[in-house]
Amino acid sequence: MLGRRVIVEAFLRWIETAKTGDRARAANALGRAYLQSDMTGDERAAAEMAMTFLLDDPSPRVRLALAEAIAWSPNAPRSLILSLAEDQPEVACHAVTCSPLLNDADLVDLAARGNGATRMLIAARAHVTRPVSAALAEVGDEDELLCLLENDGAVIASQSLKRIAERLGDCCDIRNLLLDRSDLPADARQLLTQHVSNALVGLPLAQAAIGLQRLQRISREATEAAIVSIAGDIAPREIPDLVQHLRLNGRLTPSFLMHALCAGKVDFFAGAIVDLTACSERRVRSILATGRMHAVRALYESAGLPRDISIIFVEATMLWRDAARKAPGSVTGTICGRLLEKFRHYEAHGAVGELLDMVEKLGVAEQRQSARIYAALAAA
Repeated sequence: MLGRRVIVEAFLRWIETAKTGDRARAANALGRAYLQSDMTGDERAAAEMAMTFLLDDPSPRVRLALAEAIAWSPNAPRSLILSLAEDQPEVACHAVTCSPLLNDADLVDLAARGNGATRMLIAARAHVTRPVSAALAEVGDEDELLCLLENDGAVIASQSLKRIAERLGDCCDIRNLLLDRSDLPADARQLLTQHVSNALVGLPLAQAAIGLQRLQRISREATEAAIVSIAGDIAPREIPDLVQHLRLNGRLTPSFLMHALCAGKVDFFAGAIVDLTACSERRVRSILATGRMHAVRALYESAGLPRDISIIFVEATMLWRDAARKAPGSVTGTICGRLLEKFRHYEAHGAVGELLDMVEKLGVAEQRQSARIYAALAAA
């Protein structure tokens, strides 16, 4: 014990008068010796105490030299690493980005209490776990989350991706990185389409050229079409989450549901009816596929569809069954055309008018797409 104290006291007397450069070199040499030399127990304890004193050195050069020597090692004193990780960024960078001694709890705490520079260092670690990514998703700013999303070693849970979309989906760079991910959940993808629409509506030039009211309608229709497209491409296990997300955001409107049905997104449509009625999926699918008209209508009205609208949904369901059996490649055009013919003289006002207007636009879009395909084949 006496030998240890003598060593530390001698070291402290020396650093009181030593120049900054000499202290930095000594700090680095001490750190390397601690990790690489064959020291006795007393010598190691004395070295650790001396390094602890260096944490209070007024020059960041000295603390940086110590961090460079020990931050990478699993055998460094954990207490030193924790202190260095909370130092100013140029000192902390080695500990935060490299040290294997910082566990998830340490990194989450640093992310919560630290500044943007600290969070950027955490996001740049070679391996970032789900809990740490979740913490960054909650508190990180644009630059930090860009770093996280660009880090191939970061494991990011679906819920964290959605949280990033909610918080910073209006940032073009973040939006693009999220949309490029194959593991982006459908509800987060939908959020990003809404951010795009909001950005379009907010453009002064577009408002001046088109008019705000028309621009809002175009944006709403484009968002709806994008969501229907997303709904048709997702895995069945994702459907309940997307449906719940859309319902909570008021997007499961009659117009949207009809769009999904006419577009043949039957799995998604069935999932939406399950959510709205609280019936079992098996029962809903059975009624949609084989139920008689009164059963189908009762199902739709239990989902909250008014009586004057439910009859249109019943007819669309019967048309879908028939078209799917006869010509699965042209389901959308067939359903839209026959629906409009059926309800041509129907009193179209309010929600009913909006519904039939959407069906007509969907039919026109389908016709134009068919014409493009035909022209491409003819030119081939």
